[in-house]
Amino acid sequence: MRYEYWLAAIPILTDRKKRLLREEYGDAKAVYYIEEIQLRFLDYIEEREVEAILRAKKTKDVEKEWELLADQNIRFVPYYDGEYPERLLQTADPPYALYVKGSLPRQESASVAIVGARKCTSYGEQMALEYGEYLASKGVQIISGMAKGIDGAGQRGALNGRGRTYGILGCGVDICYPREHIGLYMDIQASGGVISEKPPGCPPLPMYFPARNRIISGLSDVLLVIEARQRSGSLITADLALEQGRDVYALPGPVTSQLSIGCHQLIRQGAGILISPEELLADLGIGDMSAEHKAEQKSDKIKKTLENHENVVYSCLDLFPKGLDQLTAETGLGARELLDGLISLELKGYIREISKNYYIRVRYEDKC
Repeated sequence: MRYEYWLAAIPILTDRKKRLLREEYGDAKAVYYIEEIQLRFLDYIEEREVEAILRAKKTKDVEKEWELLADQNIRFVPYYDGEYPERLLQTADPPYALYVKGSLPRQESASVAIVGARKCTSYGEQMALEYGEYLASKGVQIISGMAKGIDGAGQRGALNGRGRTYGILGCGVDICYPREHIGLYMDIQASGGVISEKPPGCPPLPMYFPARNRIISGLSDVLLVIEARQRSGSLITADLALEQGRDVYALPGPVTSQLSIGCHQLIRQGAGILISPEELLADLGIGDMSAEHKAEQKSDKIKKTLENHENVVYSCLDLFPKGLDQLTAETGLGARELLDGLISLELKGYIREISKNYYIRVRYEDKC
C-alpha cells in the first residue's frame, strides 16, 4: 500500500493515467521499479509525466511518508479498495485514491449534497441549517465542502440533527480550510469524515476546488443549491452533478436578490424546486412515515368516538368530493340514515359540504 500512496501523490499525472499504469504493470510497486527506458516507450505517458515519475522516485521517502499518514490518523483508500465509495467509482473521473480523517459515506444510506454561496444571506443560511438538520435526523448523509456560508451551515445543521456529514476539501485533510471552521472540522470527523483527493500537506489553491466539486456531487444522490450568483462554483457543481446523473434541486428566493439568480436559472432549466425538507424526503423515496402514522392514529381516534352509522359514512369519505348517490351505493345505508349521519358528522366538524349534496372529509391536521 505504501507504493500505492507514492503513485497517488505524483503531481501532473492524471488519475486515468495512474490507473492505466497500475493495471498494465499489476500494482504500484511494479510501477515504482519500472526502468526509465520502459517509461519512455509508453505511448500514453508524455515526457513531462515521465520526468514527474522519475522525480517522485528520487525525492519521496515512501516509508517515511507512509508512517506520517498513520501518525496523523489519515487513512488512504485507493480506487480498487472495497471501502472506496461505489457512487464515486461509477463517475467518469473518480480520484485514484481518497485521504480520509474519520469515515467514508455509507453506500446503503441516501446522500444529499448542500452547496451555495460563501457570502450568503441570513435566509440562505437558515434554510441550509434547516435542510441539513431535518435530512440528517432522518438518516440522510449530508455532503458539502466545509466552506463559509451555505456549506458550513448545512453541515452544522446535520450535526445538530445528530446525523452524519462529510466535508470534501480542496487541500490535504491535515489542513483545516477555512481556518475559522476548526470546530466544525473536528466535529465532522467525529460524526462522519473529512475527505480529499489531495495528499497531506497540499495547500488550498484555487485551481483545486473545481475538481473537488466533482467529488461532492459524485458522493451524493441529490444536489441542493441553496443560494448562488449568476456565475458561481455552485453552478459548476450543479453541471457536474447533472453529468453524473444526479438530481439537482434549487431554492427559490427574491427575484431582486443577486444570490438567487443562479438558483432561478437552474429552476428555469428544469431543476427541482425546494419547497420543504419533508417534500424533498418524500421525493427521495424515504418519506416521513411518522406523519403518515400520526394521520392513521388520528383517524382511528375519530372513528372510536362515532356512532356506528356515522362511522360507516365517515369511512367512505376522503379529500375528494362524493355525492349522495355514490355514498348511498358505498355505505348501503338508507336515505334517512345517510342524511342523519352526514348532518351529525358535519355538526361535529369531521366533514364538510363543499357544494350541494357533495361532501369531503376534513383534513386531520385541520381538525386535530
